[in-house]
Amino acid sequence: MRFSRGKVLAACVLLLIGTAAAALWWNTRERVEYTTQKVERGRIESTVTAIGTLQPLRYVDVGAQVSGQITRLLVAPGAVVKKGDLLVEIDPSVQRATVDAGRAQLANLRAQWAEQQAQQRLATQQLARQRQMAADEATRLEDLQTAEANHAQASARIDQIRAQIDQTQATLKADEARLGYTRIYAPMAGTVVSVDAREGQTLNATYQTPDMLRIADLSGMTVWTEVSEADVRRVQPGLPVYFTTLGGAEEGDKARRWHGSVRQVLPAPQVPKAQAGGAAKPATATKAVTYTALFDVDNADGELMPQMTAQVVFITARAENALIAPLSALMLQAEAVTARVLDAAGQPQTRTLRLGARSRHQAEVLEGLGEGDRLILSETKAGGALRWLQW
Repeated sequence: MRFSRGKVLAACVLLLIGTAAAALWWNTRERVEYTTQKVERGRIESTVTAIGTLQPLRYVDVGAQVSGQITRLLVAPGAVVKKGDLLVEIDPSVQRATVDAGRAQLANLRAQWAEQQAQQRLATQQLARQRQMAADEATRLEDLQTAEANHAQASARIDQIRAQIDQTQATLKADEARLGYTRIYAPMAGTVVSVDAREGQTLNATYQTPDMLRIADLSGMTVWTEVSEADVRRVQPGLPVYFTTLGGAEEGDKARRWHGSVRQVLPAPQVPKAQAGGAAKPATATKAVTYTALFDVDNADGELMPQMTAQVVFITARAENALIAPLSALMLQAEAVTARVLDAAGQPQTRTLRLGARSRHQAEVLEGLGEGDRLILSETKAGGALRWLQW
């Protein structure tokens, strides 16, 4: 069959017009484009974050139990001491004079007691003589009664002096103890972390014990962590916890972590002590309330120091090799958690999920999704307007 050139040209024109119309329709049709993310397996942790302060696990504040002037201060901050090392000497003049006076009084009483024992022996002999004479009817009843009274009086006087001796010995023991308090020894081994006294300073221990220095065992530390009242119910004893220090902030994920477990959550917020002459003010409704959680960590290498700030993370839940979905792809509808996925044909489907552990940005999916499912994160509409081709 033979076609004329006009028919061929007309057919080509019609084909060109059809192709252009199809391209115009394809470019102007309205369609939806999806941004998706595949569901993968990984590790997820549900956490509570807080700020804490490091304190020595074991420490003691060393104070003075007697008043007087400090004559020798043998340690400085940073000094390492052993239990029993001499730390401070206080002028012992007053305490030594008191002890000397007590010893002299005790010696006087013992002399009186010896004298009274001799008087008692004499009264005993006189009483025995009077009783023998009374049996022979050779003495008066009045003389016998006098001898009995003298014997009883001598015995009572001995008991009185014995009680005075016991009292003086007890007082002397206390005075000797106070004399011993003028030399202060380390009650434990550790490091002197602070010194609040100076040589030549006069201490007044009449009403309260003045603290002079603090000794701490820095091989173990306690982290005092302030947990918000919104999160404190999630923090329980035994919960795993770790922290980093501010010094490792520049290292990012490579920052050193110290691990432990919660030892205790104090039952009430720590209220600041009242200032002198006033009472502590109650917390107002607008002030944030925090509770203190304690946990201990080892510090054998001495990397941690008292009063350091700790960035604490409590791990309330943890899952390994779990299906993980970003929280931005999940929706809460009528108390049910849902998510949209693209099926094999590229069409969106809505699924109901059951979640487990959650972090700040992700959640563990227990039911509703499978590994490799494409979660819809967002969608945009494209097309819908005539776009002229540029030649």
